[in-house]
Amino acid sequence: MSDVESAHQQTGTAPLAEVFWSFLKIGGSAFGGSTQAMMHREVVERRKWVDDEAFLAGFAISQVLPGANPVNLALYMGMKARGGLGAVVAVTAMIIPAFCIIMLMGYAYRQFSGLPITHFILGGVAAVGIGATLAVGAKVSSKLPRDVLTFLIGLAVFLAVGVFRWSMLPVVAIAVPLSIGLAWLHVRGAK
Repeated sequence: MSDVESAHQQTGTAPLAEVFWSFLKIGGSAFGGSTQAMMHREVVERRKWVDDEAFLAGFAISQVLPGANPVNLALYMGMKARGGLGAVVAVTAMIIPAFCIIMLMGYAYRQFSGLPITHFILGGVAAVGIGATLAVGAKVSSKLPRDVLTFLIGLAVFLAVGVFRWSMLPVVAIAVPLSIGLAWLHVRGAK
């Protein structure tokens, strides 16, 4: 890692223009779950504004906060890259193309919703989003600690939400404090 990359990652001094163009590119070319995959590639692998651990923390936080997860993650990554102003720039850049694309797609859907091919196209877009979400989940989860508690909490949340279809709010209300408490006990026990 060069000295410039190291300084950006440690002090959050990424140039605002780079933050803007990076998130504009992500917002204009990613859909659904692929947004997190592109954001990981851009801010961790390419720009090195944050490391995998910080990305994973932001990813987790963005999932539990209200609002659109990719926008929450852009806010977090922008703040890590350049502070409060970076957060505003990242979110703005992320929303501009999405707004324009949604307006165009809404118009196109209104015009072509009666055609059967429209539903096949939308199904394909959904499949790509699911695949990208699984890919970033697998990549980021490989950085998690390899212990039984981490696996059991992840499995319990998956079963509760994915299989039993329990409401996300109570699951998160229980899983987050439990995870924090167990991590605290683990760190405290390691000292």
